[in-house]
Amino acid sequence: MARILVTEEIAEAGLDRLRDAGHEVDVRLGLDDGALAAALRGADALVIRSATRVTAEVLEAADALRVVGRAGIGLDNVDVRAATRRGVMVVNAPLSNSVSAAEHAMALLLAQARNVPQAHADLVGGAWNRSRWGGVELADKVLGIVGLGRIGTLVAERAAAFGMRLLAHDPFVSDERARRIGAELCPLEDLMARSDFVTLHLAKTPETVGLIDADMLARAGPGLRLVNVARGGIVDEAALAAAVADGTVAGAAIDVFDEEPTTDSPLIGVDGIVVTPHLGASTAEAQDKAGTTVAEQVALALAGEYVPFAVNVDVGEAPDLVRRFVPLAEQLGALFGALFGTHADRLPDRLDVEFRGGLAEVDHRLAGLAVVRGLLDRVAAEAVTYVNVADVAADRGLEVRTIATTESPDWRNLVVLRSGDHALAGTMVGVRSEPRITMVDDHEVDLPPADHMLVVRNQDRPGMIGVVGTVLGEAGVNVDDMSVGRAGDGPSAIMVLATDGPVPAPALDELRSRDGIVSVRALDLR
Repeated sequence: MARILVTEEIAEAGLDRLRDAGHEVDVRLGLDDGALAAALRGADALVIRSATRVTAEVLEAADALRVVGRAGIGLDNVDVRAATRRGVMVVNAPLSNSVSAAEHAMALLLAQARNVPQAHADLVGGAWNRSRWGGVELADKVLGIVGLGRIGTLVAERAAAFGMRLLAHDPFVSDERARRIGAELCPLEDLMARSDFVTLHLAKTPETVGLIDADMLARAGPGLRLVNVARGGIVDEAALAAAVADGTVAGAAIDVFDEEPTTDSPLIGVDGIVVTPHLGASTAEAQDKAGTTVAEQVALALAGEYVPFAVNVDVGEAPDLVRRFVPLAEQLGALFGALFGTHADRLPDRLDVEFRGGLAEVDHRLAGLAVVRGLLDRVAAEAVTYVNVADVAADRGLEVRTIATTESPDWRNLVVLRSGDHALAGTMVGVRSEPRITMVDDHEVDLPPADHMLVVRNQDRPGMIGVVGTVLGEAGVNVDDMSVGRAGDGPSAIMVLATDGPVPAPALDELRSRDGIVSVRALDLR
């Protein structure tokens, strides 16, 4: 059971999901930085929305934190880099508010085109100004979409239904994908000059802060109207207010601001600018989806399973085949470390991780991280997670080389580890995908991995199995499984045994003293 600190309101269904998984859900709303740091002591997970600031200082105070879950998309309030350095996974709910944000963009687009808020305010104030608030149609107008991700694509689909013509700017989208959506890709400067409306759907990054500045606004075509439901800071607020005031830009509709909450942005109170208080994700449906999605991600992270929406684990969308191999890959890494004899000041200089068969044809990065995590977790003083495993390996001078080959004569899929004189391989077999060790130091074997194993190198002659069995029996050690392997036609052989517990040191010494025994290595993972 883990303790999960929740500092902002999320859907009750999400909290119930965490409780049903057996976790303690500790809800404390409205904490300032100091109170948050204190509350995080002993917490395994933190669930937030957009108001809680998870700074490097806050993370430093957290002594047990494994995952931060953001119920929503944006991570402006989380120091992801500091979390990564500390091995803390950061997860979000990137699909939860896509529809709501796209619909709000369309609502602001229509409000700006038809002057809906201004007309409403006049009428409520007692003035019938029908002629003053005439607007423009969306049909046959050009909509420039900056950022053609999930939300931008949804806006494109909805704008097309209004008969709008679409331009798009996104350096990460191909011409072919844009054509399928019905948009023409072009440089941002051209988009600003050719569009009647522009809507922004970008993440806030160092590259996008201030992207729409005075110079970019000066390129606006006549009558341009700008909509931003993405993130504050992408638009220079003072420059936009000035551009609307002097007529360079016909109008704007803004949902997000540099500083939030705010009531004194330069954009508030300017004729021709419609403002809303960050309502893009403020629908019942989006909040429910955000809460349940982030709860699922946090639960997966705490269980040590694959987390599809982890933002600081660079493994892409891991295929099902790779996910099934992750537990075995991690166990192989740990066993290889024990076989190699790793400890805090001794690691291999280089580890080759080879994926054979079907694994070579898919994105196997997650399994590669699992191998290295299993190896390092036994020797590193700090917690080694999928988030920081690459950094921990680099800090310790471990070079990891990944090799992929579709050739696998004996097994459909195989993971092989090599470093120096040692090698280890494993696969999954049968309809239940049961793990098997298939090779130790180039000797073929076949047995399941276990927490306590013994690798005995011996001369290939009669009676050696009896020698090992007798010594273990006299030491009170039960053998759960065993496999004997040869290396080609050579004189050496290997016995790999799974035992019900660690083999006592005197029994190991006794084995090493027996005639015909070349070496003995205990692989204990507990």
